[in-house]
Amino acid sequence: MAAQDGGDEVRVLQSLRGKIYDAKHLVPNKMRDFFCTINLDQEEVFRTQVVEKSLSPYFGEEFLFEIPRTFQWLSFYIYDKSVLQKDLRIGKVAIKKEDLCKYTGKENWFTLQPVDSNSEVQGKVHLELKLNELITDNGSVCQQLVVHIKECHGLPLINGQNCDPYATVSLVGPSRNDQKKTKVKKKTSNPQFNETFYFEVTRSSSYTKKSQFQVEEEDIEKLEVRVDLWNNGNLVQDIFLGEIKVPVKVLRNDSFQAWYLLQPRENGNKSSKTDDLGSLRLNICYTEDCVLPSEYYASLRNLLLKSSDVQPISASAAYILCEVCRDKYDAVLPLVRLLLHHHKLVPFVAAVAELDLKDTQEANTIFRGNSLATRCVDEMMKIVGKHYLKVTLKPVIDEICESPKPCEIDPIKLREGDNVETNMENLRYYVDKVFREIVRSSISCPTLMCDVFYSLRHLAAKRFPNDPHVQYSAVSSFVFLRFFAVAVVSPHTFHLRPHHPDAQTSRTLTLISKAIQTLGSWGSLTKSKLSSFKETFMCEFFKTFQEEKFTESVKKFLDDVSSTESKEPSGLSEPVHLKEGEMYKRAQGRTRIGKKNFKKRWFCLTSREFTYHKQQDKEPIFTIPVKNILAVEKLDESSFNKKNMFQVLHGEKPLYIQANNCVEASEWIEALCRVTRCNQKRLSFYHPSAFLNGNWLCCKATVENTVGCARCTADVPADTQIEIDGDRETERIYSLFTINMSKLQKLEEACGSIAVYQGPRKEPDDYSNFTIEDSVATFHTLKQIIDTVEKLNESHEKYLKKRSSSAEYGSEKNPIGKVS
Repeated sequence: MAAQDGGDEVRVLQSLRGKIYDAKHLVPNKMRDFFCTINLDQEEVFRTQVVEKSLSPYFGEEFLFEIPRTFQWLSFYIYDKSVLQKDLRIGKVAIKKEDLCKYTGKENWFTLQPVDSNSEVQGKVHLELKLNELITDNGSVCQQLVVHIKECHGLPLINGQNCDPYATVSLVGPSRNDQKKTKVKKKTSNPQFNETFYFEVTRSSSYTKKSQFQVEEEDIEKLEVRVDLWNNGNLVQDIFLGEIKVPVKVLRNDSFQAWYLLQPRENGNKSSKTDDLGSLRLNICYTEDCVLPSEYYASLRNLLLKSSDVQPISASAAYILCEVCRDKYDAVLPLVRLLLHHHKLVPFVAAVAELDLKDTQEANTIFRGNSLATRCVDEMMKIVGKHYLKVTLKPVIDEICESPKPCEIDPIKLREGDNVETNMENLRYYVDKVFREIVRSSISCPTLMCDVFYSLRHLAAKRFPNDPHVQYSAVSSFVFLRFFAVAVVSPHTFHLRPHHPDAQTSRTLTLISKAIQTLGSWGSLTKSKLSSFKETFMCEFFKTFQEEKFTESVKKFLDDVSSTESKEPSGLSEPVHLKEGEMYKRAQGRTRIGKKNFKKRWFCLTSREFTYHKQQDKEPIFTIPVKNILAVEKLDESSFNKKNMFQVLHGEKPLYIQANNCVEASEWIEALCRVTRCNQKRLSFYHPSAFLNGNWLCCKATVENTVGCARCTADVPADTQIEIDGDRETERIYSLFTINMSKLQKLEEACGSIAVYQGPRKEPDDYSNFTIEDSVATFHTLKQIIDTVEKLNESHEKYLKKRSSSAEYGSEKNPIGKVS
C-alpha cells in the first residue's frame, strides 16, 4: 500500500460528502426537467443527472470530494433544464462555511431561496487605509483619509469567462457620499489595482490642539469606507460582484491593512416569496482536519492498529470508535483506510465478522444487515476494487449506454409500440453479457478482496457446519449484491461512466442489476424461490434462467475469488484505467490568424499513457507515454487569464490544460502526479507561468528551454490505484473521539461499575446499546483512548493558539479580515 504521511508541516485539509435526495413543490408549478448543482461560492463542482418531467424530482445522488481552496459559501442550485435557452435557476440553498457544522451528518429539508445577483458574491479584496493630519492653506487642520486598493482575489467567472472588474471606493456618511472609481482590468479574476484615493474628512469646530489629533466620536461613528466590485458590462448592464464596508472609527491614527471577504448587498436576497420556491432535502458532512506532523499520532495510531489482537474484539479501540459514533459511516471510512494503509484490515474484518456471526441465527440472513463487518467490507471493496470494476464491467456498460436497446418488461411501464417479448430478449442479452464478464473475472479480483472473502467463507462454514451453501452465500452477499450489482445500477458513482445515464438507460441498468443480484444470490434458482419475487414480470423473466450452468458458474467464481492461491499476473499486463473526462487544452500549433486558442478535448489517463481525443471513444490525436512525463504543476492564472489551469511537462512543449473547476483540476493533477511519481527524469524546477511573446512571464527569461525558476511541488505516492494519507485518517479518528468524548467517559464509568460491583448495571440508558463483553479489557482500552485524545488536544490547542496570535484582526498577517 502506498504510504503518504505528512511531514513536519501542519496541514489543514477540507472534504465534503453527503447526498442530494429530492426536491418538492418546485416552481413553475408544472412538470419540468430539473437538475441540481453544488457550488463552492460561484464555482460549480458537481452536477446531478436531469430528472425529467417532475414536480418533485428525486435525485438520490451521493457526492464525495476534497476541497482544494478556501471558500465562503456552499450552495446547492436547482435548475430548470432548457433545450433552446439558458437553463433557469429556480432557487438555491446557500450555507456559510462556518455554519456547515450545524448540519453535519443530518438529513435536513432546506427551503429554497431566490437567486439574486446582489447576493451571488465570492472573492476578497486587499485594502490599506490611513488617516493623515493636514494643515490647509488657511491654516486650519483637517484630516485626510487615504484608501489604497491593492488587489482582489478569487472573483467569479462571468458566463464561464474571467470578468472585467473595476472597483468604486466611497466615503459614506449621513450627508455625504463621495465616490471614486478604479480603472477596468481586463479578463482576470485576480485584478491588481494598486490605486490610491484621497478623501477629506471635515473637522468639527470644537477641535483644539490640546491633545493628539483625533476624530470626534460623534463624527467617526457615522462615516464608513465602502468598496464595491463590479464587472464592466461594456454594452450591457454592469454586474455587481460584492462589497465591503469599513467604519472609519477603527482607524484612529493607525495604518490599517487587511484582506476582506466580499459580502452581498444588505438588501440582496430578500423576497416576500421565499416560501414559494420549494425545498430540497440534503445530507451534508463537511470536515476540516488540522493534520499535525506524523509523530504526534504515534500513540493513537498504535492503539488502533493493534485492535485485531485485542480479546475480545469489542474491547478494541477500533470497535469502540464505531460504537460511540452516531453514524457508523463516519468512523468506518477513516478506520478502513487507516487499517488498509498499515496492512491490518483483513484480521480486523475477520474478528468483527466472527462477532457478527454470533448474533446470526439463520444461515439465509448471513451478512445481510448494516453491521460493522458489512460496512468495513463494503468500504474496502470501493477502495480496492475500482480497477477490478473497470476491467470487468466498463466495456459492457459502455455498450449498454452508447447503443441502448429497449429492455422494459413491466407491462405497466411499456411505451406505445414496444414489444415485451423483444424487450425481454434484449434484457436477456445484456444480463447474459454482464453475468459472463463477472464470472470470468476472478483472475482480476484484487488479492486483498480474495483474502477477506476467504476469511468470511470459512467463518460462515464454522458457524453453520450443517449448511453446505452458507460458505458461498457469505461471499455472494458481498461480491454480487453489494459490489457488482451496485456498480451496474450506478456506473457514474464508480467512475465507469463520466456522465449520468438518461432515464431509459437507468431503467435498463436497474433491471440488469436486479437480475445480477438474483443470479449471484447463491441458491435462489436451485431452491425454487422465484415465487418470492414482488414483481410478476421478473418472475416470468427468470423462468428462462433455470439452468444448472448458471449455478455452477456462480459456484466456480465464488470458489476462485475466495481462494488464497496466488493469481496469475495476467491482469497486470493490461493498463490500469485511472481517469477520464472533458477539459480544454491550448492548441499546440497556431491558428490561421496566428493566435493559439483553447479547444475542448476528451482526456484519458491510464497507467501507461496520457491521451486526448476529439471525442470520447475516438482514436487519440495526441499521446504522451507516462514514462515521458517530467512534471505536472499548476499554471498561474495570469498566463492566459483562465482559472483552474495546469501544465504537463514532457519532452516537447508543455501541454497547457484548463479543467472545468477547482476540484476537477486538483483531482487531475493528483492522478497524473501519482502515476508519474517513479519516473526517473522528473524535473526539480519548473516555470509557474507560460512562455509568451519571447519570454517566460514568471522570471522574464528569454530562452524557452531555460531551467525553471520555481521548485516542483512535493513528492506524491507512487501507488496508481490507492492513495491513503495515514496521518489525515488518524486525525479524522481523533476528531470523532473528541466529538464523542462524553460517550467514552460514560462507557468508562459503566465498565468500572460492572467490574467493581459485578451487580446490576447503573443507568442502563447510557450504555445499554454498547457491546461490553469484557468490562475490564474495555475499561483499560477506554482509559488509553481518553488519555491519548487529551494529549492530542493539548497539541492542537498549542497550534491554534499560535495561529490565532499570528493572525490578529487587521494585521498584515491576517489572511482574511471581515468587516460589515
